[in-house]
Amino acid sequence: MFTNVDARGLSCPQPVIATKKALDSINEGVIVTIVDNEISKENVIKFATANQCDASCEEKNGAFYIRITKAKTAGLTVSLPTEAVINAPAGKVVYFINQDVLGQGSMDLGAVLMKSFFYTLTEMDELPRSILFVNSSVHLTVTGSPVLELIQNLATRGVTILSCGTCLDYYKIKDKLAVGSVSNMYTIVAEMNAGPVVTL
Repeated sequence: MFTNVDARGLSCPQPVIATKKALDSINEGVIVTIVDNEISKENVIKFATANQCDASCEEKNGAFYIRITKAKTAGLTVSLPTEAVINAPAGKVVYFINQDVLGQGSMDLGAVLMKSFFYTLTEMDELPRSILFVNSSVHLTVTGSPVLELIQNLATRGVTILSCGTCLDYYKIKDKLAVGSVSNMYTIVAEMNAGPVVTL
């Protein structure tokens, strides 16, 4: 069975969701998802490989043609998020961070508080399941971040670190990512659904 998914012009997470729906609709076979940007290409390939499907990509005329092969045994995990720690203990907190300072008011004070927050987090016995970075908070996960070493400490201890790929692209810092994975809104929402969420 062969299915084409034309996701050109669609923004994150629509290409991943369209790919998921196509995979869900078949027991086995091949789909080709067509996207027109690097972030969508990477997200679709990550989704496919994380769900036990073979994926290859060919670029033609400015578009990426991602060929995904689903075997019969691959159907069990298609609905799972891509980078999430699937076997993490239930109930662990998920931190959703949407800015690079903590709190409202003074930016300088907010930067100090954010550093204090991450330092305190590294000293806690109970670590979060994951930390999700969106909008300007993605500056915290790139080279030069004042809290980079603290976040790396958490990552080495099993905390999933996900940075929004659309946000990294918007700020033109994707190539500077220094900890965790480039993610997409589908995975971010899936992670938020997986445990209690604390928004900073």
